[in-house]
Amino acid sequence: MDSNNIKTVGVLTSGGDSPGMNAALRAVTRAAIYQGIRVKAIYRGYKGLIDGEVKEFTTQDVSGIIQRGGTIIKSARCPEFKTPEGRQKAYETLQREEIDALIVIGGDGTFTGGRLFSQEYDIPIIGLPGTIDNDLWGTDATIGYDTSLSTITECIDKLRDTATSHERVFLVEVMGRDAGFLTLNAAIAGGCEAAIIPERAPVPEQIEEAIGSGRRKSKNSSIVLVQEHAVEGGAKTVAEIIEKVHPEYSTRVTVLGHLQRGGSPSAYDRILASRMGVAAVQALLDGQRNVMVGIQNDDIVLVPLTKAIHQKKDIKEDSWEALQTLSI
Repeated sequence: MDSNNIKTVGVLTSGGDSPGMNAALRAVTRAAIYQGIRVKAIYRGYKGLIDGEVKEFTTQDVSGIIQRGGTIIKSARCPEFKTPEGRQKAYETLQREEIDALIVIGGDGTFTGGRLFSQEYDIPIIGLPGTIDNDLWGTDATIGYDTSLSTITECIDKLRDTATSHERVFLVEVMGRDAGFLTLNAAIAGGCEAAIIPERAPVPEQIEEAIGSGRRKSKNSSIVLVQEHAVEGGAKTVAEIIEKVHPEYSTRVTVLGHLQRGGSPSAYDRILASRMGVAAVQALLDGQRNVMVGIQNDDIVLVPLTKAIHQKKDIKEDSWEALQTLSI
């Protein structure tokens, strides 16, 4: 489709919510209207696209939401969108609503579905990386990551008060899907003894290193962060392993869960979401399609969705080394 023919853009949030999604929605809406483009918000992600839950937005619809966590247009998983029949229904909604292009805010699954949909029906799609996991290749940060990292760090600080009062190993389970960015950096920020993440050595070796850190400090209490999928069963499994191999240690498990997703977005996430939202609209006007808006060295960049989805984002080696060094 010729970018000059884009008169109406649809916007949706999909997958797990992240702080800053509302700021991104606000930016997309206002940037599009500024450019003379109508905006239609699609409720409940791809499910809403299939079911026709669509509402035209004005600037007033996004007033006062930049500071709110979650997403006012809701989010939902949608197995039906993975089927040709589901995507056909979604396309019929676009036709009925006269939507010429889509801006999708979400993570890996959101982009995978959007890219396939774009290829099948020749719909321009721009992705905004809204996920606390920070696992998308091509961007230094994703919308919501900074806020979630701060939330986890705050929880660690509170646990530290109890940890220093008891001779125990505190295991804190952190989200992250298949990536350890949140876990590693929260461990550094929280002054933790170790982080058990899927990108590093087998879990038994990481556990031994974690216990070793506590011994080097000549203490029996420590806080170890565990990425939720580093081992089947998460932090609970790690606790069982420690108590079996080292019965002299008493363990306590804290699963932060969805606490990590909530809360008002940080100033950084609000700014990031706003810049990315404006850039997404401009990308459509420039004739771009099937790209993700990212940020690299504080510059906005456009990354092909195929690379954002399929290329693996690596843990920073110096961050891992910093944690090992500082845990002595």
